[in-house]
Amino acid sequence: QVQLVESGGGLVQPGGSLRLSCAASGSILSIGDMGWYRQAPGKQRELVAIISIVFTTEYADSVKGRFTISRDNAKNTVHLQMNSLKPEDTAVYFCNVGQVYTRGTAYPNDYWGQGTQVTVSS
Repeated sequence: QVQLVESGGGLVQPGGSLRLSCAASGSILSIGDMGWYRQAPGKQRELVAIISIVFTTEYADSVKGRFTISRDNAKNTVHLQMNSLKPEDTAVYFCNVGQVYTRGTAYPNDYWGQGTQVTVSS
């Protein structure tokens, strides 16, 4: 089994910054893509940013140039640096890890974190 622990959410004023972190633990052999998604009230969950095992990245158009995703493969962690935050960035942010191989299993699985609230308001 794999556990994801997220941290770094909170309340910030428009134009401010936050850094989200997600640490995966368990009998992990390898992780494929690591990403961040968000869900605002009344809206569907959407991709924010994703980073592959070879560090290629993809961002939602709405966050390009403001958010930066990074990962540490040795520590099984993924981070999201969020700058120039806007009220429309307010949402619950979820960490996702994909194509996770663990000891004792033959097939990979995907896992989700519990979510961390980000509120951008003056």
